[in-house]
Amino acid sequence: MTRRRVIGVDFSGARHAGDHIWIAVGTQQAGRLTLDDCLPARELYGGARDREAALAALRDFLAGERRAAAGLDFPFSLPRSLIEETAWEDFLRGFFTRYPDPESLRAECRRAAGGRELKRCTDAEAKVPFSAYNLRLYRQTHAGIGGVLRPLVESGAARVIPMQAPASGKILLAETCPASLLKRLDLYVSYKGRGQVLRDSRMKLMNTLINNGLLNKPDKPVWNRIIDDRGGDALDAVLAAVAAANLPRPRRAASDPVERIEGRIYF
Repeated sequence: MTRRRVIGVDFSGARHAGDHIWIAVGTQQAGRLTLDDCLPARELYGGARDREAALAALRDFLAGERRAAAGLDFPFSLPRSLIEETAWEDFLRGFFTRYPDPESLRAECRRAAGGRELKRCTDAEAKVPFSAYNLRLYRQTHAGIGGVLRPLVESGAARVIPMQAPASGKILLAETCPASLLKRLDLYVSYKGRGQVLRDSRMKLMNTLINNGLLNKPDKPVWNRIIDDRGGDALDAVLAAVAAANLPRPRRAASDPVERIEGRIYF
């Protein structure tokens, strides 16, 4: 039976992103994920706490995983009405010209939307709480699109669904949302923070994923890292990997013109 290399990334655009970006790595067989590792970006080769170093290390890591499918939890695009280009690749190419920094992204989107926080069609379907340029998310959106997707796509190292068709020898990237996955599985509970109650909640979620046949129990060192990470970033990376393990394998880009430029959240 075919085994598939799978990666889940809990993303951050914070100043010390190397502490907050977590990567879960494993293999998938028959819909069940076996984790090999779960680590923060600062521990990747070339990684550090600093955002730019962490993003560079993440890009290098993903580019090297040429036969993998990866789920990353940041918006891959903006609402269609805010994008002037007719193709997502053109939007990506001109991203830094139009939005040189996170503040310009938020300000320009709010100006173009008349002060409203518009959502993409997929945001409504996935029931995400925030617009891509919401105050709590815009830095993550800017760092993700500009600092991860743009260089990986332009270098030819990655393909992004559903905007692009997969290609042999290139990592497949998809937008995921841990909260949306938990809601779909009817497992949405509080698990981020200090204290025994929230630690027990992380443990219960992991055990439920195992009992539901989505995950094999990790080795003790990996298990402890996930459970002991109080911010829940490690667990979110695992959830992104679970979503990536069950991605469709399309032969071509999306036929829907809105989805082809706004993207889709896979959960």
